[in-house]
Amino acid sequence: MRRPYGLVIGAVSMMLFVAANAQPAAHEAQDAAPATREAQEAAQAGLPFADAIDFDDAKRGRIAPLPSAPITTADGRVVWDPAAYAFLDTEMAPPTVHPALWRQARLNAIAGLFRVADGVYQVRGADLSNMTFIEGDNGLILIDVLTTVETARAAIALYAAHRPMKPVVAVILTHSHVDHFGGIKGVIEEANVKSGRVKLIAPEGFLEHAVSENIFAGNAMARRAAYMFGVPLPRNDRGQVDGGLGKGTPPGTITLIAPNDIVKATGETRTIEGIEFVFQMAQNTEAPAEMLVYLPHVKALCAAEVMTHTFHNLYTIRGAQVRDASAWWKAIHEAITLFGDKTEVVFATHHWPVWGNDRANAFMKNQRDLYKYIHDQSLRLMNQGYTMVEVGEMLELPETLSGPWYNREYYGTVNHNAKAVYQRYLGWYDGNPATLHPLPPAESAAKYVEFMGGAAAVIAKARESYAKGEYRWVAQVLNHVVFADPANAEARALAADALEQLGYQAESAPWRNAYLVGAGELRNGPPSSPGAIPFSADTIKAMTLDMYFDFMGIRLNGPKSADKRLRLNWNFTDTGDQYLLELENSVLVYTKGQQAADADATLNLTRAVLDAVALQQTAFPKELAAGTVSITGNPAAFGQLMGLMDTFDRTFPIVTP
Repeated sequence: MRRPYGLVIGAVSMMLFVAANAQPAAHEAQDAAPATREAQEAAQAGLPFADAIDFDDAKRGRIAPLPSAPITTADGRVVWDPAAYAFLDTEMAPPTVHPALWRQARLNAIAGLFRVADGVYQVRGADLSNMTFIEGDNGLILIDVLTTVETARAAIALYAAHRPMKPVVAVILTHSHVDHFGGIKGVIEEANVKSGRVKLIAPEGFLEHAVSENIFAGNAMARRAAYMFGVPLPRNDRGQVDGGLGKGTPPGTITLIAPNDIVKATGETRTIEGIEFVFQMAQNTEAPAEMLVYLPHVKALCAAEVMTHTFHNLYTIRGAQVRDASAWWKAIHEAITLFGDKTEVVFATHHWPVWGNDRANAFMKNQRDLYKYIHDQSLRLMNQGYTMVEVGEMLELPETLSGPWYNREYYGTVNHNAKAVYQRYLGWYDGNPATLHPLPPAESAAKYVEFMGGAAAVIAKARESYAKGEYRWVAQVLNHVVFADPANAEARALAADALEQLGYQAESAPWRNAYLVGAGELRNGPPSSPGAIPFSADTIKAMTLDMYFDFMGIRLNGPKSADKRLRLNWNFTDTGDQYLLELENSVLVYTKGQQAADADATLNLTRAVLDAVALQQTAFPKELAAGTVSITGNPAAFGQLMGLMDTFDRTFPIVTP
């Protein structure tokens, strides 16, 4: 059953939040097939497991582990349960998990409060990301505040249990992704930011991107995020073992406070509690608004999420705008130039630090060269005429770059990041006219199956390929059968088995999760419930009115609007904002600061009512009856416009048509 959602005005899809609240489906996991066992044994033999310094670094300076009790919401709902990953205690990877990913999962499970340098501490493993504490004489400065209020409070409590607790006088948000700002109201109060008592420092563009990045394609991103983060999967060696960047995504309360101090340029400094902070801009790298932070007093560089213990994503498989590999390597190069000779520890907002000047510089240079190699070599192959798929298949890292554990594919992969470079420069079309206007999936699937001799013949041949361990091909060819006939149980079951084996073999946590969730949905169907409403009240309130009306235009059903012409005034009585909305040619155009004397209707309301409607706390008919919203002119015109708005299915099918 489809479960649509559609706000009367707009919605913000916080992908981590909705993904983490999705309802798990039944899971019928198979064992590792012989070909998978062979692949895992080969991987185990070919990896440098003798290099175990990461385990020393991940444990270094640990003051206390996370408490064993789950982190919960006020009403007792579990947000984070460290015990869920107790199965990772075994050193040797089971055959259902790639050995390198198992190693990363075990490292990410080393959680607690850690000393990084004099007066610098981190809580790791209480969330997907880390919280960093900088101790001043009379107050604390925090760097990033986790995803949710609940995990942020738990991090503060763990710190306070083992260090002298001081008031939080400043928070630095390194970038505009929710796992770094969502816990903000768990550590400071908004009133103190508005009054200036607490500094909230962020890079230029932070608020705009924190709100907007997931709005317009938010429903699709949120649905796909459940695949990427393995939300419906059980936490065990046949399910979700890790997220690559951290263990997983907590389904708690996401908040947002507008910064009161914006960093705009590299070299800007702030002195807080006698401690100097030096900022380096890293815009359009891992996030559109991002910055690094250098602490001269302890020779420590906070690399934000630009350098971590994994090859990151130039393209994230949940869906987002492609990131700029060129800007990424140049940001790292600038960090080396600015801080490399005076850095004794590099720490990030995920994973564990790297200590020592030589090791820190080797880490930074290898990460820099990783992104530059992918950028340059993808373009070299593109300019030789190779297509996106070919570039992804052809590109391999040299041993000097693939050797370090921190350059491995726990999160991003060489394959899909090379494709991201292609997409950024050349887009989706490979230049071959045969692929310029292909048939849509279900229609082409039916023809493929017919040409291949029918479903029974395809399935029979696919079983032979499965027995040979050709799981990629089995998944690809059976996808045609499933899209031609979604009710074909035999095809769905074999396709699920193939996806599952691909998941077991994947080194990338997002790839593993996507394969395994896909297998589960082929067997059991999509989730029966989409979970909580996919946005937070703070994010709705931070939306500009332009964003609201942009999203209305996205929700407008163009074909249904073909012969419609409407002009509506919107008058916000509390803020003084006025907008004219005009529907014509099946598009909705808005003009700020205008009202039309001949409008079909004028809507009078407050911004607070608009936000409450967007949060589904009320509805326009109720507010009209209560008198908090009024309409002059033709009320039916407003109802007609709302009737042209689509709702979005939050559990739309992915592995079936």
